[in-house]
Amino acid sequence: MAETTTPTGLPKGFRSAERGWPELHRIPRPPHRVPLLGDVLGSNRRTPLQDSMRHARRLGPVFRRNAFGKEFVFVWGADLVADLADEARFAKHVGLGVANLRPVAGDGLFTAYNHEPNWQLAHDVLAPGFNREAMARYHTMMLAVAERLTDHWDRAAGAGRTVDVPGDMTRLTLETIARTGFGHDFGSFERSRPHPFVTAMVGTLAYAQRQNSVPTPLAPLLLRSASRRNAADIVHLNRIVDDVVRARRAAGGGEGDLLDRMLDTAHPESGERLSPENVRRQVITFLIAGHETTSGALSFALHHLSRHPDVAARARAEVDRVWGSAAAPGYEQVARLRYVRRVLDESLRLWPTAPAFAREARADTVLAGEHPMRQGAWTLVLTPMLHRDPGVWGPDAERFDPDRFDAPAVRSRPPHTFKPFGTGARACIGRQFALHEATLVLGLLLRRYELRPDPDYRLRVTERLTLMPEGLRLRPERRTAPPSGASNAAGTPGSAGAPSAHRRPVRGTGE
Repeated sequence: MAETTTPTGLPKGFRSAERGWPELHRIPRPPHRVPLLGDVLGSNRRTPLQDSMRHARRLGPVFRRNAFGKEFVFVWGADLVADLADEARFAKHVGLGVANLRPVAGDGLFTAYNHEPNWQLAHDVLAPGFNREAMARYHTMMLAVAERLTDHWDRAAGAGRTVDVPGDMTRLTLETIARTGFGHDFGSFERSRPHPFVTAMVGTLAYAQRQNSVPTPLAPLLLRSASRRNAADIVHLNRIVDDVVRARRAAGGGEGDLLDRMLDTAHPESGERLSPENVRRQVITFLIAGHETTSGALSFALHHLSRHPDVAARARAEVDRVWGSAAAPGYEQVARLRYVRRVLDESLRLWPTAPAFAREARADTVLAGEHPMRQGAWTLVLTPMLHRDPGVWGPDAERFDPDRFDAPAVRSRPPHTFKPFGTGARACIGRQFALHEATLVLGLLLRRYELRPDPDYRLRVTERLTLMPEGLRLRPERRTAPPSGASNAAGTPGSAGAPSAHRRPVRGTGE
């Protein structure tokens, strides 16, 4: 693996804020800075993002923090982020948290540096794997995995038990990306404990974040045992992925999924193919990024639906109307759940599960006409604060309101104010996959259950580079049948040939 750090231990391309921002003194910072430690006193190393959000509310749309002598500039004002979205002047920066994942993901799509050629090669080879034809094929597999979830929730509903929402959404999304992308079944719903892949993945994400909370010179000492566990987690992830690839090669190919494209497809212009090492890195990237963020988005959405029965009733009525009594929705019918999609978008607004992205200056420039930046200088965009900018979202930006995403409201907002998937050429390649999967699952769960919250639960957000509601449990109750006047979706466009993976129509609660 290529070297990923400088002699100081910082990721390649890291430029201190002092050198990169000539007028750093003009950018506000927290008071009471301590020599050597910087601004870390009073911070919670387990919730660095939420700490930064608290500082953002006090210090404004651009501010800086110092941790162990390293200065970081944060941005969340809508005008500043819009300027950073200019691809001619700014590019993705592989910041500290992302760079910490390079030992496991290398030059995969998410962690590659801009100068590494495998990023463009992999992007061009894999992008057709998310076109409409491919998505329609994935839809049938998504339904099959969702039935395993509803079977599990049916048993809980019948016994009056609650369900572990983040855990079940993680099982669902891991199985979905594994089945659709790689033809593999982890058997997540048949296990009493998380699959070892999930355990190793959570370990690597937690370690990557923890690296940012200790002084670089002391990291080898303070993280010695954690580093050994992380190395073992990486070995385990590599072994699992190598087994998946080996099985595919032994089978002589699959059904044209993402793994087939990685193994067999050449670049349309250069004829170049992904190396075996890069295939492994891309598979790990997709398995982690393809399920971790979507499971968080679904979990937050289900939390909000359980806490806003009026929103849930409106979304459920839309599902009943659009899908009717068909045993399973067709691919095209998912896109017709416009209000359900608004619920998802509003959940991603408040808690985007990939909560930050970094941008660096391609050349010397001035950000938003006010802040000079030298070439290579970078800043971290706090997406949850961008999504709370009162100048864009109003004084009630903390309030959950899916109608912020009705068509007139969306058209009235300036561009680059909603960024849950990043920005520019390096934005999430699987965006449409994630949105289709999450909208489908929300529709299926709304159609089948009433979601009863624990009245004593208060939302707590856990951070492991991605965000997830902590300790969220709901009690699903089977619904009665949809109103008899609901249209029969079996006759609508896109439903012909819909699979019977979700076979049972909604029936009485006592079934």
